[in-house]
Amino acid sequence: MLWQKIIKQREHALAVGSLHPIPTTSEYLEHSGINFIVRISSNLERKKVATLKQEQQNINPFLPYEEDLFVENLSNTHLCLLNKFNVVDNHILIITKAFEEQDSLLSLEDFAALWICLEQVDGLAFYNGGKLAGASQRHKHLQLIPLSPSSIPVEQVIKSTVTTEGLARSAIFPFVHAIVHYDLDQVSDPVTTLARSYQTLLDVALCNSAYNLLATKSWMLLVPRRKEKSQNISLNSLGFAGYFFVRNKEYFKKLAEHGPLNLLADVGYTI
Repeated sequence: MLWQKIIKQREHALAVGSLHPIPTTSEYLEHSGINFIVRISSNLERKKVATLKQEQQNINPFLPYEEDLFVENLSNTHLCLLNKFNVVDNHILIITKAFEEQDSLLSLEDFAALWICLEQVDGLAFYNGGKLAGASQRHKHLQLIPLSPSSIPVEQVIKSTVTTEGLARSAIFPFVHAIVHYDLDQVSDPVTTLARSYQTLLDVALCNSAYNLLATKSWMLLVPRRKEKSQNISLNSLGFAGYFFVRNKEYFKKLAEHGPLNLLADVGYTI
């Protein structure tokens, strides 16, 4: 089972020093009925420095990948690794074996690999489609964090949206977005359902550049992006799930004053 392999490999990677969890403290910010979770850690700089070094030296950390972070081969095209700089335990990466650009469109093979993981590890999957969407690596990869749906801050907002002609939107979100509802445990072909939902969202959002994609077993959300940060706070897909990561209390205060939803609207397209 994939979950047991993740646990075993995490213990090994910690023991040999290949895994670098980022310790954080958590605070909450309520905005329009959503309890946003803000994790604060000065060690976020460590990941930033490592990423900058890789870019300067043209290093691809996934090709070759670190053996101590390897979980398993998912298919002929994809493999699973532990996220080296993780904030949440057992955070995994779903990576193409051959190099593909992170801003390329997701394929049926990507969704097949994602479903292998999501079927066994219920949680929040996401894709940072390009640098403006918060991607820190050029090599194509989806991500999955094991979370119970009830712990995702925007879960109730998304669940309460009403589907019209196959799509839903929330009046609470002040940025351009689109949502598809489904039940992957009940459909006959989860992979095709994921791929078709994704294509529908791309078409409706008129997304031809950077975007964030989030998916669970019951919904998919797509948000087009126009810039990578606001108030000097970088944002990836997790911001639209209700999670923020800031480097210190000063930035937490800045986020609180500006408002989480306003920050998300800044980096997306305002409705």
